[in-house]
Parts: sequence; C-alpha cells; structure tokens
Amino acid sequence: MGRGKVEIKKIENMTKRQVTYSKRRTGIMKKARELTVLCDAEVSLIMFSCTGKLAEYTSASTTPKKVYDQYQKVTGVNLWNSQYKKLQESLKQQKEVNMKLHKDIGQRTGKESLDGVSFEKLHGLEQDLDGILKVVRERKYHVIATQTETSKKKLRNQQEAHRRLVREIEARSEVAYYGGDFESIMAMSNGGADLFSYHQQPNPQEVEAYGACEFHLDQHS
Repeated sequence: MGRGKVEIKKIENMTKRQVTYSKRRTGIMKKARELTVLCDAEVSLIMFSCTGKLAEYTSASTTPKKVYDQYQKVTGVNLWNSQYKKLQESLKQQKEVNMKLHKDIGQRTGKESLDGVSFEKLHGLEQDLDGILKVVRERKYHVIATQTETSKKKLRNQQEAHRRLVREIEARSEVAYYGGDFESIMAMSNGGADLFSYHQQPNPQEVEAYGACEFHLDQHS
C-alpha cells in the first residue's frame, strides 16, 4: 500500500517545523553535492531557516560570486544596480553634509568669510561661540583647581617629611647628649609626648662606699 500524499503547507508547530527543515536541508545538500560530482555542475546553494540560521553549499570548482556574475551575464539582470544607486545617493548626501560642516567650522574659526551670512545665522554663531567659551572656561577652572589641590598635597607631604626629619635630628641629639635608646625617643617624639629631662640616678655602690668613709672618719675623731 503506497504512502498517502502529504499536503504541502506551513507547519505551525515550531519544533516539528525545525525538525522537518533539518531533514530536508540535509537532503538538498546531498543532492547538490551529487549534481556537482555526477554532472560536473557548478552549484551555489544558500538557505536561511525561519530562525535566521545560514546553510550554504558551493561547488569546489567555483565561488558564490562567480555564480552570481554568471547569472547576471546570462539573464541580463543587474543584481547590484539598485544597491549602487542607493550608495551613490547616500554618498552625495554625505558630501553635502561634509561641505556644510566644513563651512560652519570655517565661519566659527574665522577662516571662512561671513559676508552674505544672514542675521539669524550670525546670531546662532554667536550663541554657539558663547556656549563653547563657557565650556572652555569651566574646563580651565577645573584644571586650575585640580593643579592647585595637587600642589597643596605635595606641599603638605613635604612639610610632614620636614617635621619628621627635625624630630629625628632632635632625637639623635638627645641620644648623643644623654644616652638612651634612639627608637624609644623617636616613638615618644612621634606620639607627641614631651621629652623629659634625663636625671642620672646615684649608683648604690657609690652610696655604700660614701657611707663607709664617713664611718671611718667618725672613729678617728
């Protein structure tokens, strides 16, 4: 019993549609390769799925461009004529815009004559220049403020380094004059504490000897 005829219409179910496309795409690609090998045909095949995915095949003996050029030559149809005209029109518009911009820039910089310029246009140029001047002035003040703050920071760092150097010199002088530990004196100085005067304590052995001497003197008396 033969297979029933399948009605050709759009498959509404997206999953079934993609599965069918994948199977038939494989079949078409196989047929294109067979035509190339068996019949020495020049084949260029391009397909896009409903999701926009590209599938293509071109015979090894040719390229897509060669196939398109040959198609135009045989049919007399220029595939790029409409695109060429659009590009020409777009190029013309861009040239006009560039010329206008060039003229406007020349008028703003004084390189272009203002003769024949209407009052409205002159007023507009004046407003534009005022706006540009305001932007430049604000930028200048910002740069000045930034440089000033940077200079102040450098000055504070230099002053702090100078104070540290003075404290270190004073601490070394204390060590050289009174003796003691340099690190301890520096720690007290850095912590903001006042350096106390150093008083030498009497040696206990000297006190004992001094007392014995007084005892002998009393006996002789």
